[in-house]
Amino acid sequence: MPSFAQGAQDVTTAEAAAAAADHLNRAGDFAVDVEADAMHAFRARLCFVQIGTDDEVFLFDTLVPGVQAQLLSAAFADSARTKYFHAAGGDLQYLSEAGVRVKGLFDTHRAATLLGWPKVGLADLVFERLGVKLPKEHQQSDFSLRPMPPGMRDYIANDVRYLCEIGRQVREECRKADILEEVLLDCQRMADVAADRPDQAAFEPKLPKGGLAGQGRLLAQAIARELHAKRLQWAEADNVPMGRMLSNAALGAIATEPPQSEKDLRRLQGVRGPFVREHGAEVLAVVARLSALAKEGKLEGTASREPRDPKRQKREDALKAFRAEAALTRKVTPSAVLPNPLVDALSRRPPAGLAELAEVPYFGEKRVRLYGEALVQLLARD
Repeated sequence: MPSFAQGAQDVTTAEAAAAAADHLNRAGDFAVDVEADAMHAFRARLCFVQIGTDDEVFLFDTLVPGVQAQLLSAAFADSARTKYFHAAGGDLQYLSEAGVRVKGLFDTHRAATLLGWPKVGLADLVFERLGVKLPKEHQQSDFSLRPMPPGMRDYIANDVRYLCEIGRQVREECRKADILEEVLLDCQRMADVAADRPDQAAFEPKLPKGGLAGQGRLLAQAIARELHAKRLQWAEADNVPMGRMLSNAALGAIATEPPQSEKDLRRLQGVRGPFVREHGAEVLAVVARLSALAKEGKLEGTASREPRDPKRQKREDALKAFRAEAALTRKVTPSAVLPNPLVDALSRRPPAGLAELAEVPYFGEKRVRLYGEALVQLLARD
């Protein structure tokens, strides 16, 4: 049984942060987790960055002036050292917004998923591989609370205390299963997506693909966009997350089934009674005004969508069938053969030959060697 760092160091001053960052710059591989108050505030703040090595656990309190995530930039940018995360998507985004870019990412959650393991949660992996039971009661806590309750402090420290060892074990299992290159490419993609994501992405409502056309789709888009703007205002005024004010599912239901009364509004999926009592009148006013404009043909915008390549769906289906067959042959998961982002990229713009296929981001030399000729031929079929 390996030994693990005991306790944790609270990094709550600028001086302590500089010293911890210097220590980390001289360390080897390390584990990372972050905590934010996204479930409790309109504008989420980065509250903690937890760093774990084999010898130390540091809890960077980023709500303290002078304890900045950017102090860790050099260590995070060193691709020669592995950074073990678990389910890194949201963590990478918070770090990116703080000016920290991650090189050398290994996401144990993504790796365990590509290995096809039935349980991929951190608590599951720690218990099954190390025999340590991690508490879960603080998963939805408000990490902006100060002073931090003792149980919460232990919880965030344990998120990185065992992660280096878990990461090494999972990485070795990927090597044994001969999917390590594929996992590392997918981890690189995750880190790059977080770094390239625009700070303020334009809101695009997700509406049903079928059942709406012409003026009906145009009206639904207009309702969704205007109510999205209003829910931002309402959520900011109450300092609650946007989705807690009005979820995307509820927004889509209102847009596609425009209510005529509060009774209609209450019946829609995801629309809560307290929301109707407080904002129902405004919602109905928006729906009535935009519906009137639609009847008069005065709605601005376009109901048409970008024309879809009629052969793209055929290529996508063929790629999914190919990866399923290849996965059986290699005894790996289909996503290890071709993850969904690669299926999407190849079906959208099929490469003309091996050289072009090798240039597809995150495809990798190994996939070219194993599948290149077959994929080029498959995608060349009309």
